[in-house]
Amino acid sequence: MCRWAAYLGDAIFLEDVIAAPSHSLIVQSHGAKEAKSPISADGFGVAWYGDRPEPGLYRDVLPAWSDTNLRSLGRQIKSGMFLAHVRASTGGATSRANCHPFVSGRWSFMHNGQIGGFEKIRRALENSLSDTLFDQVEGSTDSELFFQLMIGEGLAQDPLGAVSRATSRVLDAARRAGIEPSLKLTAAFSDGRALHAVRYATDEHAPTLYTGAFAKGVGRCIVSEPFDRDGRTWHEIPQSSFVTMTRDSTSIKPFAPAAVQLALAG
Repeated sequence: MCRWAAYLGDAIFLEDVIAAPSHSLIVQSHGAKEAKSPISADGFGVAWYGDRPEPGLYRDVLPAWSDTNLRSLGRQIKSGMFLAHVRASTGGATSRANCHPFVSGRWSFMHNGQIGGFEKIRRALENSLSDTLFDQVEGSTDSELFFQLMIGEGLAQDPLGAVSRATSRVLDAARRAGIEPSLKLTAAFSDGRALHAVRYATDEHAPTLYTGAFAKGVGRCIVSEPFDRDGRTWHEIPQSSFVTMTRDSTSIKPFAPAAVQLALAG
């Protein structure tokens, strides 16, 4: 499974999360402790926010531990909001277009998990996109397509609702195809102002997710697994949760697909 880390707070160097900690994201790319496989060697990427609304983006197909450009950029670029990801492919070629994060306008998105039976429902999901959104898809991953589904469901106006409705569309597509719905969704996304994350699975084994303070008065992180346990407290996010983090607060709400929420309300 992939590993990722997202940061929000005062501007820090990217290397402070990507490379410097004892269990940094680069270390996790070849030595993850809380994933099915310790290796995430199918590419990497970083999206960071600066003075412009749209994020900067750097992605490549090399393993994160072997790309000297990543370390160089990490030593020079400072940001108060960034998303970083190392990829362990569950489908889709190893290509730059398939590396996370994915970007659309001011939004960035990265994912750890998979849509079960994706090859059987991919066409139906693609056909449900508007022409504009379909034309934005560059790669072949279930993650990028899910991101476009979120945008189509009103991500800019209602992040929680958009993820909930997109999840429901995936599960409904599986049922219509006659297969058992299976989805693992641990994702982070941002518009440069707030940082959001979701942890959900159709079974009891959603990929791990934690929050923690980067340093007192500096910022906070949302991560697949802790990058440093010395002198730092990490809090595991419960399964079926939606996280919204701003510079002033962090909220955690229950998460369920839209159809389930409607059924409970009725």
